Amino acid sequence: AALLMENARKGSIVSRANSIGSTSASSVPNTDDEDSDYHQEPYKESYKDRRRRAHTQAEQKRRGAIKKGYDDLQAIVPTCEQQDFSIGSQKLSRAIILQKTIDYIQFLHKEKKKQEEEVSTLRKDVMALKIMKVNYEQIVKAHQDNPNEGKDQVSDELKFNVFQGIMDSLFQSFNASISVTSFQELSACVFSWIEEHCKPQTLRDIVIRVLHQLKSQLY
Repeated sequence: AALLMENARKGSIVSRANSIGSTSASSVPNTDDEDSDYHQEPYKESYKDRRRRAHTQAEQKRRGAIKKGYDDLQAIVPTCEQQDFSIGSQKLSRAIILQKTIDYIQFLHKEKKKQEEEVSTLRKDVMALKIMKVNYEQIVKAHQDNPNEGKDQVSDELKFNVFQGIMDSLFQSFNASISVTSFQELSACVFSWIEEHCKPQTLRDIVIRVLHQLKSQLY
């Protein structure tokens, strides 16, 4: 009994010593944990994180540029500013904006080509007017230098009489030689009439005869 009591006393002393030791040990600060908590290095961004952040910023910038481009097109293209009653008050889609922009550019190309053609025509007209101006200035100057030069000129009426006399003579031979029974016969007669009555010598004789007649009428 005495031995059991002694062992029990020793076990109690050991248990209390262990509890005191564990309590003391738990009360002593852990220097390793303290170093890891209070002396930890700042967080460093990894290469993947930097790349992901740069990609996100670039994508946001790209989308912003695209949106601004569509907004500018919608503000510049007149057909995009008009209200489309078929879709009500809904915002124009990007596909519609692009199609309207293409149509407007094609319209501008056609207008540009049309204006270039008009400018070319106007330039030709200006050149012709300049040539006419120079010719009329020369005629006026010649008339001023020789005021009596035009008195002996043939009148327009006399020129018409000469032309009428030549045509009357040709029509007489034409009327007497041409048959209009059919188109084939008409064609054959016309060629025969030209070969017979429109030779240079024949025409020369007609002109001389008409001039003699008019001369006799004038004098």
